Amino acid sequence: MARFVTADGLSLHYADTAGQEGGDGPPVLCLAGLTRNSADFQMVLPFLAGHRVIRMDYRGRGLSDYAEDFSTYSIPQEAHDALALLDHLGLERATILGTSRGGLIAMVLAATAPDRLSGAILNDIGPELAPGGLDRIMDYLGRRPKFRSYDEAADGLAAINAAQFPGVSRGRWRLHAENIWAEQEGERLALRYDPRLRDAVEQTGAQPAPDLWPLFDALAALPLTVLRGANSDLLSADLLARMQDRAPHMRAVTVPDRGHVPFLDEAEALDGILTHLKDHG
Repeated sequence: MARFVTADGLSLHYADTAGQEGGDGPPVLCLAGLTRNSADFQMVLPFLAGHRVIRMDYRGRGLSDYAEDFSTYSIPQEAHDALALLDHLGLERATILGTSRGGLIAMVLAATAPDRLSGAILNDIGPELAPGGLDRIMDYLGRRPKFRSYDEAADGLAAINAAQFPGVSRGRWRLHAENIWAEQEGERLALRYDPRLRDAVEQTGAQPAPDLWPLFDALAALPLTVLRGANSDLLSADLLARMQDRAPHMRAVTVPDRGHVPFLDEAEALDGILTHLKDHG
């Protein structure tokens, strides 16, 4: 199990394909969504042969240490941790594959350390966040689910997400449940992240929302692909069009029958990811 230590003393977990067959190519740093972890990229991982794929658990998520101060669960701090990981690995730059919050971190990195990025692929995120999607996230953030087993969770997730993710198999939802929750005998499933992440998000939400368009502009100066779930409640079709107007060279890809967020092994998502990596490393 690979780990590195941050400047403030936290031990963070990461996975790295270096040394594996076909795993020593151009580096891709995978940054997950708000409550998720390195397992979020297991569906796309088999398709990235020929690249060095690094998957990071943010502080307070997955197998990484929880912080004493929950206010460090912030996008600027997580961007700093991502740079620390690149330094730890001796990598000058990498392409970011950023899902949701991971894409926001990519924007911060583009504004603060553009020389460390070869480009970025954003998964269902932009410089504005639709209120409906934010409300949905706050409904579950920091709260244990009602489910008591992975089988129960699979049935529940399939029902809850039927409209945004039509046709997704029960087995896929069970695997998703295993990635984001942990079974505990006789109890409801447990979170695989620090529940105080909710406190950190609420603390940030109490402040005026920053203008993220300058950060997007910084990222748009680099090779950029944006994936959007056709049924997303966080990244609207209108916003994607405005992003395209702002960054004409940006490749925009819509993934049908997916909400927030695509799993990344869909044909359209894979075409966008692999075309980007073929063209830009």
